[in-house]
Amino acid sequence: MKILALETSTEYCSVALYLDGKILNKEILAERRHSEILLPMIQEILAEAELTLRQIDGIAFGAGPGSFTGLRIACGVAQGLAYAVTLPVVGISTLEAVAQKTGEQKVIVALDARMGEIYHAAYQQLTSHTWKIISPPILCSPQQSPSIVGNEWNGCGSGFEVYSKELTLIYNNNLQKIHYGFHPQAGEIAQLALPKFTDGSNTDPANAAPIYIRNKVALKESER
Repeated sequence: MKILALETSTEYCSVALYLDGKILNKEILAERRHSEILLPMIQEILAEAELTLRQIDGIAFGAGPGSFTGLRIACGVAQGLAYAVTLPVVGISTLEAVAQKTGEQKVIVALDARMGEIYHAAYQQLTSHTWKIISPPILCSPQQSPSIVGNEWNGCGSGFEVYSKELTLIYNNNLQKIHYGFHPQAGEIAQLALPKFTDGSNTDPANAAPIYIRNKVALKESER
């Protein structure tokens, strides 16, 4: 199985190739240049693997939540490339991708959503590439984070860095460790897409869509 994966939901831009168990990664701190550098990065990683797009079995992308513009870029490029060579597409949760990166069994993910809020979810690993949702993805203030049953949980994501005090207070009895410095990356997107392509739960490119969760991108003046 050969999977091309794209991730542009944060200030980083990353692409990856899953090649029958081996993963090639490329990542750049793009800030707001995702639309300029994503296609050249795809060309570079395909050339490095000595592959053409027609030799790929499917395209996966970080569907969100995350930057509205970033999510649209990854989804749009995945759709365009998939249409060009008739490939299936899979959208992967960015929260689940961060959980995948920890290598732990029980993970609480909190990503900074700005505006005093976080994107939150909790997962328990079933297999090396699949997770069970324990607490579904939501947008909330750090203080309103859902309670989690049990201990031996691991925290990760930018939300734990920005709102460390608030989240540590809520999950003090649940957490055994907090992993810092993790953000969604294409390598984990590719890993999580593998079982979806294998079992046929991928989608037609026309139906691919970002997962926004939040329905607005800025506070009104009266809300600031």
